[in-house]
Amino acid sequence: MTSKSQTWAVRPAREQDMQTLAEIYLQVRRETFRWVDPDRFILEDFATQTNGERLFVCEDEHGTVAGFAAIWEPDDFIHMLYILPAFQGRGAGKALLAALPDWPGRRYRLKCLVKNIRAMAFYRMLGFEIIGDGASPEGDYKEMRLGNAASL
Repeated sequence: MTSKSQTWAVRPAREQDMQTLAEIYLQVRRETFRWVDPDRFILEDFATQTNGERLFVCEDEHGTVAGFAAIWEPDDFIHMLYILPAFQGRGAGKALLAALPDWPGRRYRLKCLVKNIRAMAFYRMLGFEIIGDGASPEGDYKEMRLGNAASL
């Protein structure tokens, strides 16, 4: 981690980003969800699982894509927030969240896998509160909602 502050640009995803975003989605899931057979994740998952969602891309000052967010707007649901490992812990996730429509006025919701300890801590630190739980093919999750006192 550097002491120099990182500059991030967040913008709507473009068609030419889709291959890169699919690769990020595949790589991060395989590296993060180590308790799941990596062969269960395929490149085509991205297009299927983001159908109809609004996508945002986060780039560093050199235009390198660090990660992305996907939201399902009708339910104020953050479906995906994926940051490449080389950029994790440097503010890209916070920049993506801060750029979401009406952040933090909308009480965005998300599901976070319990075994994804780092992500659970990240969302709790930002003011997300656990409002429920459930199970998915990747494991148990907590449903979370942005609290009233949320901040970045």
